[in-house]
Amino acid sequence: MRILIFGGTGEAIDLANALVRRDHEVTTSLAGVTRKPRLPNGHVHRGGFGGVDGLKDYIGRNDFQLIIDATHAFAATMSHHIVEACEQLNKSHLRLTRQPWRAGPDDKWQQVEDLTQAAQRLPEGAHALVTIGRQHIEPFVLRDDCHIVLRAIEHPEMVLPARVTVMLERPPFSLEGEMALMRQHKITHLVTKNAGGDQTVAKLEAARQLGIEVIMIERPALPRAPEVFSVDGAVKFVADHSASAA
Repeated sequence: MRILIFGGTGEAIDLANALVRRDHEVTTSLAGVTRKPRLPNGHVHRGGFGGVDGLKDYIGRNDFQLIIDATHAFAATMSHHIVEACEQLNKSHLRLTRQPWRAGPDDKWQQVEDLTQAAQRLPEGAHALVTIGRQHIEPFVLRDDCHIVLRAIEHPEMVLPARVTVMLERPPFSLEGEMALMRQHKITHLVTKNAGGDQTVAKLEAARQLGIEVIMIERPALPRAPEVFSVDGAVKFVADHSASAA
């Protein structure tokens, strides 16, 4: 089966590799946000498509039989385009996403809608660990009354002031490591997106144990689509779809 996966997550890589092992013809599309991404097996497409019309053209020209959205939960524009293109082309599609994190009784969460609101919630003098990636960090950089520790896979392209510390690391992260990091930098607030999953959840447990306040950026609304929450679930969906198509 010819399958197009929209990637950008570890689950997308694992899924592509699993489907290639099952002899499917898989192409993974990468938006190009990360300059040196991990690459899956199969074919790789880099860059954008030019909106819904360009996406429809690409899907049609390559005769993909199944489209899988395995992008980050905050890639809302792409998810909207995928659903719209598939509906117009009458193509089967699936969304592979992570279950969102939920606050427990001992958590200190402030839930906000976007990055600007998150930056505004930091009190004067805060020491904030910011784990939102390297893009769109301006609202935090502009907080000249706070100390910011920015953790990302790659360095931001903008020049940063001395009060912003950059840590370049890839997940997964351990609980012990997260607690040591927060103690070392005297972190008072953790700013993160509700990405879900296991690879970075240790920071939430560390914040809970240390009594650190979490400013949680909630996910954008996405259009309705069939959803699974694991690579195994996506593999089963593909197997069932392939069997019904045959």
